[in-house]
Amino acid sequence: MAEAPVHADPRVLDRRTCVLRYLVDDFAASQPDALYAVFEEGGCWTYAALRDLVVRKAAGLQKLGVARGDHVAVWLPNGREALITFYAINYLGAVFVPFNTAYRGSLLEHVLANSDARVLVAHGGLLDRLVGIDTAAVETIVTLGEGPEDSGLVRHDFASVTGEEAELAPLVSPIEPWDTQSIIYTSGTTGPSKGVVSSYLHLYTNAGPESWHFVTGEDRFLVNMPVFHIGGLGIPFVMLARGGSIALMENFSTDTFWDFVRRTQCTVIFLLGVMATFLIKRRPDAGDRDHNVRKAFMVPLTDAAGPFQQRFGIDVFTIFNMTEICSPIVSEANPVKLGTCGHARAGVEVRLVDANDCEVPVGTVGEMIVRTDRPWAMNSGYHKNPEATARAWRNGWFHTGDAFRRDGDGYFFFVDRVKDAIRRRGENISSFEVESEVIAYTDVREAAVIGVPSEYSEDEVMAVIAPVPGAVIDPVALTEFLAARLPYFMVPRYIRVLPELPKTPTAKVIKAELRGEGITADTWDREAAGIKLRKERL
Repeated sequence: MAEAPVHADPRVLDRRTCVLRYLVDDFAASQPDALYAVFEEGGCWTYAALRDLVVRKAAGLQKLGVARGDHVAVWLPNGREALITFYAINYLGAVFVPFNTAYRGSLLEHVLANSDARVLVAHGGLLDRLVGIDTAAVETIVTLGEGPEDSGLVRHDFASVTGEEAELAPLVSPIEPWDTQSIIYTSGTTGPSKGVVSSYLHLYTNAGPESWHFVTGEDRFLVNMPVFHIGGLGIPFVMLARGGSIALMENFSTDTFWDFVRRTQCTVIFLLGVMATFLIKRRPDAGDRDHNVRKAFMVPLTDAAGPFQQRFGIDVFTIFNMTEICSPIVSEANPVKLGTCGHARAGVEVRLVDANDCEVPVGTVGEMIVRTDRPWAMNSGYHKNPEATARAWRNGWFHTGDAFRRDGDGYFFFVDRVKDAIRRRGENISSFEVESEVIAYTDVREAAVIGVPSEYSEDEVMAVIAPVPGAVIDPVALTEFLAARLPYFMVPRYIRVLPELPKTPTAKVIKAELRGEGITADTWDREAAGIKLRKERL
């Protein structure tokens, strides 16, 4: 048993309430036969089976030298292996550091270096991307499936990394709520992607009873976001903390979505706005209400919310959240104010401010800043990036970089991004990172990457470029160049060529002007040209 807490702060929860190791142990003891997870390809885990798998994998990782506090990089698609690796790392008190499976090139090199990981757990189908890049501190790679052998790293097969509980060394001291649980990479806007440092208490509070009070241990929550994303990382954990269950979907598919939900008896689903749009546009049929789902999160809350609720008979909620914070804005069921994110929940303070952190009047647009009354309930900074941490946390408030307005009833409405991040189909995209790769193309002199409206929801990526003198840009050739260097979702759909980009007197590109012009008659559309990029199936 873990020792009793040594503090007297009731806001900081007992470790048995929010630390993964103790949750796994305690629920395996109290409800061993209860289901924890059901899977797309069939099969399930009880809480007892979950603990057995976690402990065995943790013992195997410990044999490779993984110890308390070590950072372990994980580069896996959704599935049993990703989930069990995540839990085994935390069971040791080590830090889970997941990578987006679309990373390649300089982005991959950056996160490898920033992670400080000596051990990388990766899918074999991704290993060719390690060839020719600096793998930083990584010494050992645990591979799931076959892959190239010339990475120069010590390799172990995933299945062979196992052990017995008796081999597992005891903890020298308990794992605490404030200990680091994960480092999750989120989009950079004025520089490379940043690693968000999160404690166990942050992950718990992100979707705990204070924020998602309408989700209980009786629910089965659909996980259809990747485990390297806060949506795919947080939901399995908070359902574990409730003693509930999850259904793990490897990839969202409009055609198979409802069949999966029925088969796995999900009661709660999480839908990015574009997912809801895709589902509502399917032809209605007699089975639209033939399911067990009672609640749906729709983020953002689009015009599809009302028709979705009426057609499928599901209460719709929405929230505002990001990796760094803890669901500070949550709605009631079926909010009538379209476009809202909801009200500020209990336990958080939310302000909308100008560039000097002075609060703006009701109805005026300002940047959302947040703080909580619970220590460790939000991010613990950006890994190895003290400058970005200080900027984000200036004046003791976390600055979201997102512009909102608030109405007289206290409802918050998202307006725009203060920063240049682009959000395409659930992925946050750094314009800086895309621009860096566009400029690497020989014939491009300068580039500005912006988000333009998508016909579905959120954004599409547009690159506005100026060629080097005398060069002619072939958009097909540029797209092929970028597809080999960027994740599929970051490759611009639209390319516009201008002789010069509009600039301020201090030579900064005026992106607001480019956004205002949007998709012009001289803009090339990759999809209209028949070039569609898809996520690689592993």
